Amino acid sequence: MRISLIFLIILLLATGCRFFKGDPYKNSTISGTTTIAVDETFRPVMEAEIELFKGIYGYSEIKVRYLPQDEAFEKLLNDSVQLIVASRKLTPSEVSLINQRKLFPKQLKVATDAIALIVHPSCKDSLISIRQIREILTGKITNWSQLNPISPAIPIRVLFDNEKSGIVRYMADSVCGSDFSTANVSAMQYNRDVIEYTAAHPGVLGFIGTSWIGNKNDSLHLSFHKKIKVLSVSSSDIPTVENSYKPYQAYLLDNMYPFTRSVYLINCEPRSGLSTGFASFVASDKGQRIILKSGIVPAVAPARVVNVRPVL
Repeated sequence: MRISLIFLIILLLATGCRFFKGDPYKNSTISGTTTIAVDETFRPVMEAEIELFKGIYGYSEIKVRYLPQDEAFEKLLNDSVQLIVASRKLTPSEVSLINQRKLFPKQLKVATDAIALIVHPSCKDSLISIRQIREILTGKITNWSQLNPISPAIPIRVLFDNEKSGIVRYMADSVCGSDFSTANVSAMQYNRDVIEYTAAHPGVLGFIGTSWIGNKNDSLHLSFHKKIKVLSVSSSDIPTVENSYKPYQAYLLDNMYPFTRSVYLINCEPRSGLSTGFASFVASDKGQRIILKSGIVPAVAPARVVNVRPVL
């Protein structure tokens, strides 16, 4: 009996390839290789998503290009990548261009993000209105003393992550209209650069994605990066503590914080492959929980199970 068992094991090992035909890295929804482009604003969230996805599906390889949003769309439109993560949908002309290649894009909202306004910790101001922000970005307000008489009379230096970023587009289009001024505006390369520069230079008003400053040790997301101060924003022309809000999850969910944006996965994969599998994962319960932990709001709030014990 024992000899027969040993012989059977040897036979299985010798002919094992017959039982495991095919390449485990063959492209499918959970295996293979794909390259995606991500608006650099969403890097912290997407890094966490990809890490877990690859941890679950060991035969998958997702290569990521973290780019300004405009460049991500360029990659998608010239067919360099088939999946991007961005803060806007395709325009009708962009959809038409992609459809000409017999590719029919799927646009999936996976989260709600916010644009945070940050300043040096020594800044006297903690409240700001949308009207004041508009006047700063249109060049009507150029000095901190114009916002608050007790603030030092130093120029306001506006700082964005990248001149081609979705944050610049949002503030220019949604807040300033056609009056956006670049006189006192500068751009770095990445969101991390904006945080580091603002933390070291009083007088800077930085614009970044909220997920970059979430405190990972704060499970309720009620505190931010200690190097900088996050301003509270008001829709009222006269900001007060009662009518001004920071980009906390609850205020994003209730639309009380004004500068919120949808996060989309735009997928142009011709047939279901790894890009499609990853997009489905981000939209799944596991993927949405990662977004919830990042400090922004998932498109579908994962269910929270609470055990209620009877009173004895």
